[in-house]
Amino acid sequence: MSGAGRFEAHDEHEEYDAPFRSNSDETSERSAGYDAPGPGNGGQRPSEPGRTGGPGGPGRGDGRGDGPDRPPRIPMPRTSVEDTGLPLPAPALALPHDVLKSLLGAWALAACSPAETAAVEEHLGECGSCAEEALRLREAVGLLHQPESLDLDPMLRTRVLESCLDRRPADIPVPEWAAPYDAETARLDALLQDIGDAEWHAPVRLRWFEGDATASRRTTVAGVIAHLVSVDGLVAVALGLDDPLGENGEGAALSPAERTEAFWRASHFPPTRSVRAPWREQSHTIVRSVSFTSGGGKLAVPYGDFELPLRDAMLDRAFECWVHAEDIAEAVDYPYDPPSPRHLNRMIDLAARMLPVVLAARRCAGLASPGAARHLVPAGAPGRTLRLEIEGTGGGEWLIPLDAPGAVGSADHEVAHVALDGVEFCRLAAGHVPPAEAAAGQIGDREAIRDVLFAAASLSRM
Repeated sequence: MSGAGRFEAHDEHEEYDAPFRSNSDETSERSAGYDAPGPGNGGQRPSEPGRTGGPGGPGRGDGRGDGPDRPPRIPMPRTSVEDTGLPLPAPALALPHDVLKSLLGAWALAACSPAETAAVEEHLGECGSCAEEALRLREAVGLLHQPESLDLDPMLRTRVLESCLDRRPADIPVPEWAAPYDAETARLDALLQDIGDAEWHAPVRLRWFEGDATASRRTTVAGVIAHLVSVDGLVAVALGLDDPLGENGEGAALSPAERTEAFWRASHFPPTRSVRAPWREQSHTIVRSVSFTSGGGKLAVPYGDFELPLRDAMLDRAFECWVHAEDIAEAVDYPYDPPSPRHLNRMIDLAARMLPVVLAARRCAGLASPGAARHLVPAGAPGRTLRLEIEGTGGGEWLIPLDAPGAVGSADHEVAHVALDGVEFCRLAAGHVPPAEAAAGQIGDREAIRDVLFAAASLSRM
């Protein structure tokens, strides 16, 4: 069909369809020797002699027609970027060096506009000093977006202090036995620094084990810190420091629970975040004071109906600080890790050494079985023994004498073997895990095992 034939009359409802033909139609026509119809060639055969490429002149302007192997003289229209729905390319900005350098921080945070980003990145390919600065800023921004827990590694503080002390030893170092308390109070202080004003009033339930049942007391985050202030005051009084309960001296004769209740009653209003300052100052003063005690000497800390040597009291305070820090972290939905393995091992060792005394007290109260022995084993003599195996973090093995506090644990007299995870054992000793629910591997005398697990839970208190 000639070019004129392509423009035949149509019904008024029909539309001219040539510009909307598919690529397959165009290809099929070209394969038959035709170019696409249009104003340039009128649909003529280029191969016919005497025919030119368009009306009134040669198709290529050189006197030659288009050959069958040549592409169409006039290409199809290109699609505009405005029709794609994609954003238009940002126009290049011509900015001076000082302005581009000032934009590096915003660029590292991805806070620049597209045009500014393009200008900065083009400049980074030309300026070495700005490229180095941009790399440092990007690395710093990466530290602000760590995907893992926000809480610091418990060993980080210890490693930093050890590195510093290797370079310059302290004139008056913190005793090794006071290091767990120093570390746990520092970790709790970092947690308290991160929480907001409203979170100080978040509800917290203190839990412990009493007799053969669990007990609890409802308070707030600020109330927990007030509790730590009042009980840490027992160590402060033993060191000759001020008692947070006042100067009348009556607080020294109270148990930890009684001291806490007295402190709460003395507060005119429920404790708020203002309680952090006295707790922080008291803990720092205690650490400084024990550094002058020359190993603790014979100082003892009274706990109402019993007392602990200063060394053990500092471990006890470190343990309770960690336990209540976990209570607070759970209340405000904050990640919190256990203590470092070395410190956790010392806390477990203190609990294991206290088990025979607690077991004997429970036996006297009728809460534990009398055992196979009809008489107390003489002090220093071996007797029935339970092997306590602590696995995982802070692990180890302890031989627990069952018949008397003064008896000696002996592998030859072993009647039972219990295996527990280190953190699980600590939560049992804190009263957070009921003895019947403790995940323990057990072999041997079931009655002895039950007595020891219940004695471990009885180590807890408010």
